[in-house]
Order: sequence, then C-alpha cells, then structure tokens
Amino acid sequence: MTEIHPTALVSKKAKLGDNISVGAYSIINDDVEIGDYTSIGSNSVIYNGARIGRNVYILNSASIAHIPQDKKFHQEYSLLFIGDNSTIGDFTTLHRGTEATGKTIIGENVIISQYSHVAHDCLIANNVFIGSMVQIGGHVEIDEYSILEDFTSIHQFCKLGKYSLLQTPYKASMDVPPFICASGKPLKFSGLNTESFEKYKFDQKKIDTINQVYSLLYFSGLNFSQAKEKIKNSLPNDEVAFEVLDFLDKSSRGIVGK
Repeated sequence: MTEIHPTALVSKKAKLGDNISVGAYSIINDDVEIGDYTSIGSNSVIYNGARIGRNVYILNSASIAHIPQDKKFHQEYSLLFIGDNSTIGDFTTLHRGTEATGKTIIGENVIISQYSHVAHDCLIANNVFIGSMVQIGGHVEIDEYSILEDFTSIHQFCKLGKYSLLQTPYKASMDVPPFICASGKPLKFSGLNTESFEKYKFDQKKIDTINQVYSLLYFSGLNFSQAKEKIKNSLPNDEVAFEVLDFLDKSSRGIVGK
C-alpha cells in the first residue's frame, strides 16, 4: 500500500509505482519516476529528471536530481538514474547531468552514506559502497564493487577501477586501477584489495594473476609503457590482465604511483 504523509507535496504528474512511501514535508516534482516499493524519507526533495528504481531507500533530507553546479549547464533537459535496491543516506546531494552526457547514473545495489555528494555526469556502477561525507566531482566513473571510505574525495573526470578501495581520508586526483587500495598524500598504490578478494571469493589463480600484474606495473623498475607491454606479452588472453590494460588505456588523468 502506498503511504504519502499528508504534509508531503507530491505532483500529480509524477509517475509513482506501487507500495511506495513518502515521508513528512518531502517534495516530489512533476518529471519524476519512482519504482515499486521505494521509500522516500522526511524533508527530501526529488527534482525534475529523477528516475528512481524499485526498492530504493532514500533517507531524510536528501536532494535528488537537483541542477548541476557547472557553468556549462544552461537549463537543458537531463536526468539522474538510481538503480534498484540502492540506499541513499541522510543529507546526500545527487545532481543530474549536463549537456556533456545528459545524465548521472547511480547503479543497482549502491550505498551512498550520509552527507555525501555525487556531482553531474557521474557513472557509479553496481554494488559500489560510498561512505559518509564523500565528495565526488563531475564526470567521475566508479566501477563495480569499489569502496570509498568516509571523508574521501574524487577530482572531476577521475576513474576508479572495479574492486578498488580509496582509503580514508584521502583524495583521488588521478585514476585508481582495478583491484588495488590507494592512500596517502599524494595518493599512491598501497597494496591489493585483499579484503574484497576474500569477500567475493576470488580463486587463487585470479589472485596470483593480479599480484603478477601489479608487480610488473609498480615494482619491476619499468616505466608504465614498458610495464604494459610486459603484461601484454606475459599474460596473453588473460581476462584480468586485459581488464587492467584496458583501464590503463582509457585513463585520461594518469594512474596513481607507488
């Protein structure tokens, strides 16, 4: 059964699924779509352009799909997507896209904790965890199963690879490759994300390959171009090696050092 608090302001033009709840003093604008079994807490605002999936929990005082803080935004039509089964914490701010991409995407099973911010045109993949008071600039891409610990921040246009871990309270201003931990000021490689390897039951062969790849990349004495060629030649047709090499090839800001 849908439950909308009598003090909430919900547009009749909004497309609401079944069995949703809207808390006290929340506002839902016209151009909004909300899936079944989703819950909106108190004092939250869902702005035009929000596309919210099923079974999403948006807690209190969240700002969803507000206009970007970007000079190239000129009131053009854009969207913000939140995937199924995600949780958006208290006082979070999620901004919709600009003309650059037209959308900000938050994937499925994502947790964004309280007081965090995701800027315009970001792509947050499935199963990402974002801690409290994390600040994410525009056009950032975060691949699946990554973890951003509390108080971390990411410079605009940075990329974080899958299963990466950005440790508190550091800032990423360069790209963080898959499967690693990054910490320090300036940010640098601080080991492999072995906790995730255990949690997600990586087999030993995959772990050995990841070790080999990053030994060549960071500890062989080769520069990155030479290390990439060595990885390519040493591990032909290997899926993990291909994923890392593909990330390196797509990096636009360079990757963290050691």
